[in-house]
Order: sequence, then structure tokens, then C-alpha cells
Amino acid sequence: MFDLPRLRHSLVDLSVEENRANISIEFEFDIDLTGKNDEVQSFITHYGYLALFVLSVLSSALIPIPSEVAYGFAGALCTSGVTGHVRFSLWAVIVVGTVGSLVGAVIAYEVGRSAGRTIVERWGKWLLLSTKDLDRAERWFERYGSASVLISRVLPVVRSFISVPAGIAEMNRARFAVLTTIGSAVWVALLAGLGYAAGKNWKHVSGDFHTAEYPIIAVVVLGLAYGLWHRWRTVRREAAA
Repeated sequence: MFDLPRLRHSLVDLSVEENRANISIEFEFDIDLTGKNDEVQSFITHYGYLALFVLSVLSSALIPIPSEVAYGFAGALCTSGVTGHVRFSLWAVIVVGTVGSLVGAVIAYEVGRSAGRTIVERWGKWLLLSTKDLDRAERWFERYGSASVLISRVLPVVRSFISVPAGIAEMNRARFAVLTTIGSAVWVALLAGLGYAAGKNWKHVSGDFHTAEYPIIAVVVLGLAYGLWHRWRTVRREAAA
């Protein structure tokens, strides 16, 4: 005969197991999603504005720090949605992030300005560069350097490295500092503002923003690859002439 109680009991067990599986999947997904960014969040949580300043310096000095996590999280901490109370001021986050980015960019700029030409003169043939290339770069930066520095400050990957070629090309220091400050302020304000608006849901916004960066990163990588290939062909042609 048809055993209704047993069927009902089986359905209940199946539902419980399904819920457990869903909870397990969601938990593992959260761990995987946040695991690689935990150190950045923990650093900011424990050391506050100082941590934000240090991360900003590093992200502008050739070290690719996930700024969408750092500034997004800092923006979220300006609300009570993450910890239950307000930790930061949004304006202070923008100021600290901008100043830190400027300091890191200036460090990278000075490294490029002081050592760039020496490196090219000694190892230029291995880098596919010559002093003539540096002269051309200086002329190019004279014409387009301002727009390049300003736009690059809001581009993933490029923003961490643009200071070095600007320094090698000996771009005017004051102009470089002003443009870097403006571009960095826009970048920090955008990310921190998104984190502030999202509050406790800042991770979703940060994740979406990071996903949106992939096409830009792909274009940058392809552009660099094409540039290297084109430069390699030029060097070979000049050597054969």
C-alpha cells in the first residue's frame, strides 16, 4: 500500500540535505571570493587610515594592489553596514587615498627619471630600447604627456606603471604632480563612493567593478604585446640596414 507518512518523511530529509548543500556551496563560494582580498581588508581594519595610506602608496609605485577592494572597503566602512558603526569619514578616505597615490607616483617617477636613461644606456639592447627612443619619448610626452598621465590614473594596471615612463621622459615635475593628484582623486572618490553607497553589499559592487576591468586589462595586454612585437621588428630592420 501507499505509505504517505514515509513519503513525507523522505521528502523532508531530501529538503534538509538540499538546504545543507546550498549552504555549503554558498559558504565555499564566499570563502573563495574573499580569501585573496582578506589581507587587504584585515590591514585596513586593524590600522585604519595608515593602512589605507600605505596601500595607496604601493598601488602607485609599481605594486599592483587591488584598489577596488581597498577603496571600496574603506568607503563601506564610512557606513555602519559593515561593522555596526562608522569607522571612517568618506572625505578623509578620499584625501588619504589621493595623497598616498601621489606619494607612490612621485617615488616611481623619480626612479624612472634618475635611473631610466642609465638602464637604457647599459642594457638597452636587451630591452629593445635606445637613447633615440628616449628622445622620442620626451618629445611625445611634451605633446601628449598631460592627457596620458591624467587618463592613465583611472585605468587598471596602467595607473601603477605610468609614472615610470613619465619620469624617464623627464616630464615637468609640477605638471606631473597636479595631473596625478586630479586623476587619483577621481579614482579614489569613484571607488570609495561606490563602497559607501553599497554599504554592507560593497563586495558585490567591488566584484562587479573588478569584472568590468577585465576588458580594459585585455586591451592593455594586447597593446603591450603588439608594441613589443612592432619594436622587435623595428630593431631587426635597423640592425639589418
